[in-house]
Amino acid sequence: MANKQFDNHLGIAGWLGGGRWGVERYLYILHRLTGLGILSFFLLHIFASSVRMYGPESWAAAMVILKNPIFKLGEFLVFVAFAYHALNGIRLIFIELGLAVGKAEEPIYPYKSSLNNQRPLMMIAMVLVAILILAGGYNTFFGSH
Repeated sequence: MANKQFDNHLGIAGWLGGGRWGVERYLYILHRLTGLGILSFFLLHIFASSVRMYGPESWAAAMVILKNPIFKLGEFLVFVAFAYHALNGIRLIFIELGLAVGKAEEPIYPYKSSLNNQRPLMMIAMVLVAILILAGGYNTFFGSH
């Protein structure tokens, strides 16, 4: 039996693009990653808040560390993760409840219900995420504190 060699017509873009993955797959992966990021922040927040039980001096020292500009960037990234995770979660709830699925159709690729009903909802959610991120970024970096 001869070895078959398949040409890689997609190159690096095919490797990065995941083949036949649609944009929904990337949104799913990002949803999971932002959920883990928010969970990590929550645990770090509990740890930082627990310093308070060691007295006012320990709390003041922790607050001096948290005033570092890198933590301002971290707060913004938590806001970005929260904005994306929340609005994408609402989109997923609409889909799971059947509000964005549409009428049942014969499952022939490309799935028309996905393209006609879910994609516009995805675009609306991502535009709202972008607006929230811009507003949050402006408030974080240029707003008065």
